[in-house]
Amino acid sequence: MSYTTMNRTKYLVILFSVYSFFSFGFQSQESIPLLNLIQKLEAQFDVKFSYSVDDVHSISVSKPNETDTLHSIIDALNATTLLNFKFLNERYITISTINKTISICGILVSEKNKEPLLGASVLISHSTKGVITDISGAFNLDEVGANKTVTISFLGFETQVFKASDLRLLQNTCKTITMQVKNEELNQVLISKFLTTGLQKRIDGSTILNTEKFGVLPGLTEPDIMQSIQALPGVESVNESIANINVRGGTNDQNLILWDHIKMYHSGHFFGLISAYNPYLTNKVTVTKNGTSSEFSDGVSSTINMSTKDKIGKVFAGGAGINLIHADAFLEMPLSKKLALHVSGRRSFTDVFNSPTYDTYFERSFQDSELTTNSDNISESNRSSEFFFYDYTAKLLFDLNENHQFRANIIGINNHLDYIESYTNTDGETESKTSRLKQQNLGVGTHWNAVWNHKFTTNFNAFYSKYHVDAVDYRIETDQKLTQANEVIETGVKLKTKLKINKHLHLITGYQFSEIGILNETTVSAPAYERTKKDVLLNHALFSEIELRKDKTYLRLGVRGNYFQKFNKVLVEPRLNFRQKFSDQLAIKVLGEFKNQSANQKIDFQDDFLGVENRRWILANDQDIPISVSKQVSAGFEFNQNNWLLDIEGFYKLVDGITVSNQGFYNNFQYVNATGSYTVKGGEFLLNKTSHKYSTWLSYTYSMNDYEFKSFTPSSFPNNVDIRHSVSLAFNYDVLSNLKISIGGIWRSGQPYTKPVEGNETVQNGNNTEVNYDVPNNENLSDFMRLDTSIKYNFNISNTFTGALSAGVINITNVKNSINRYYEVDPEDSSSAIQIDNKSLGFTPNLSLRMNF
Repeated sequence: MSYTTMNRTKYLVILFSVYSFFSFGFQSQESIPLLNLIQKLEAQFDVKFSYSVDDVHSISVSKPNETDTLHSIIDALNATTLLNFKFLNERYITISTINKTISICGILVSEKNKEPLLGASVLISHSTKGVITDISGAFNLDEVGANKTVTISFLGFETQVFKASDLRLLQNTCKTITMQVKNEELNQVLISKFLTTGLQKRIDGSTILNTEKFGVLPGLTEPDIMQSIQALPGVESVNESIANINVRGGTNDQNLILWDHIKMYHSGHFFGLISAYNPYLTNKVTVTKNGTSSEFSDGVSSTINMSTKDKIGKVFAGGAGINLIHADAFLEMPLSKKLALHVSGRRSFTDVFNSPTYDTYFERSFQDSELTTNSDNISESNRSSEFFFYDYTAKLLFDLNENHQFRANIIGINNHLDYIESYTNTDGETESKTSRLKQQNLGVGTHWNAVWNHKFTTNFNAFYSKYHVDAVDYRIETDQKLTQANEVIETGVKLKTKLKINKHLHLITGYQFSEIGILNETTVSAPAYERTKKDVLLNHALFSEIELRKDKTYLRLGVRGNYFQKFNKVLVEPRLNFRQKFSDQLAIKVLGEFKNQSANQKIDFQDDFLGVENRRWILANDQDIPISVSKQVSAGFEFNQNNWLLDIEGFYKLVDGITVSNQGFYNNFQYVNATGSYTVKGGEFLLNKTSHKYSTWLSYTYSMNDYEFKSFTPSSFPNNVDIRHSVSLAFNYDVLSNLKISIGGIWRSGQPYTKPVEGNETVQNGNNTEVNYDVPNNENLSDFMRLDTSIKYNFNISNTFTGALSAGVINITNVKNSINRYYEVDPEDSSSAIQIDNKSLGFTPNLSLRMNF
């Protein structure tokens, strides 16, 4: 045979082999109508199928091999179709679409850079079943109804909806889902899992707390909003109270708190130990420390902006829970495709049951108050108290169409304390006097969001907020009745417009009007005395800013002009927020802002409410109470690689226009009227490592915080909340998919205090003897140390009911930290002073049980 013939034969063999391979492949993939296969199987295996023709008439399946058994064929049909094939016995087989469950999976990546998305929400319709994507962007769910709808959402990206059958796990492969960035969202999420699940960081440096996805933090059994934000660097409370949150050395009244666009003047229950905002309908909390958008004013230290759930759901959903302090419930009720109602409520049961947690909270909240001191020489058996709190919210959602959405909200926060004293009068009869303290904040708001075209949108909102404290104090030893009231009423409207100039550049403009009135009232029965003071202030503001995001650059540059009608005064406030990426790992940031604040809190230790609440709101008069103004600048860098985050930022903040009365001095300046300023210089360091199963972080804040009162000697001295060093360390770990633990600790420098002059502790001032204080804030308390832990277990009761059991302990080691120190004249020796220390929470356990549907 010639070489050419051999070569031709070789090629024919190869071509025949290729032909045979493809012929076999296509033959093995041959499809036949399911109806035909059913008839063939009935004849071949002597069985009967029960089915609806409508369920099977349009379905084609792969033709089985002649050697396949009946059971292997049925297994293959169950695996490759959305029908449920079930043997009733060896001869009868049913075919249905009822209760067909499958396994689904997917991998989420960003459209822009194809990076995986950690922390995206994957929810199954008409159920509470869902999961959050892991560090590789993957998710997996078993036993999902084949006809269910799967909704995938992630902040800053377009929500996607799939049929479960489209995400079916086949041959160990999962569908890759590309998530598209929202075109209107330039300020996108930068870090999807920051410290713990549900905490995210935006490009502009603000932090978002997503309560629906929130993981677990040390010591907490629930996602308490105001407690959770204290995990952030530069945010803490020197006295463990969410009613006294200090952001970069500021006081609590310098934080602007918004709830669905309503300005709130009160934030806590149990006089600052529990957040007053229900987390289960609060969808998102944004915390901004600097570089604030020009649409916001007030709050010279920070902005805490809370938003509730804003989507009209398709199913009735809700939940309820109970812990050792209170019980709560919430409902999401779709009334139609365009109308829904969300409601929530919470009430303590502390007036009927005293748990160990309540006892610890009570001791912490009411130490050195009239409830725990015996100023009237009445035995403890003749004194009693009753305390409870409650809050409620309601939101009406109406979507006129996809371009016009209307919302109406109401929120109520209430604390109620009764203090009863029994005594024997001069006639030998037993009488009782009831002192009372009520603290309330009511907010009502409405909101209209309009999309006029793909480039232009408007937001209009209006609100009414009323804060009221009312106290009645009976003083038995003098037969005197003292009543006090502090009331704040604010109404406001705001119109904001957004113009998308192009996909990289947006222009925001707007107008805001507010009217605020503050009342302070005191009456005394014997001798008769009455003092009432009411102030009103109107403010008009125009604001504008440009927002640019292109390639690796983000810039938000804005300005706000405020006009105070009563003072005929204009304040102009520039704002800057800049971030530049140099690589996928490294970026620098520069932020700055001017802000103002016209309402502040006065702290009066001598004229307080039952010795429990000593803060009352007052309004600037542009004379002895000026408008507070702040200037802040910060700069730093971020390094992010392999889920390691290093974030370092230095800051400088000057707040001018503060008064002695709103600082709460315990020194010789306590009763002096003066205005001044404080300056904070420092830096924040954060090292954070996250993975699918754990997260750990170490944060350190250094700051120098000094007052400047030019009329004082010395004129400069440390701030009352000057905490030079603050360190927090925590570790979260998912032991199992439904079991999470968290442990963490806090260490910080003790806050400053003023001691009396040694050897000359008191001084005579007219007919009064007073403590003779030394150099102000020249001493420091011992360092503050606390270790906390939490554990959370999630479980399923049914396909529609889920539960969670949580346990937490604050201050595991029961360290007796001093959080405040002051002095009083010794009643038994007027030449000496006695030291009084306020202590922190001791060992405080709590349990929480929740059910959701």
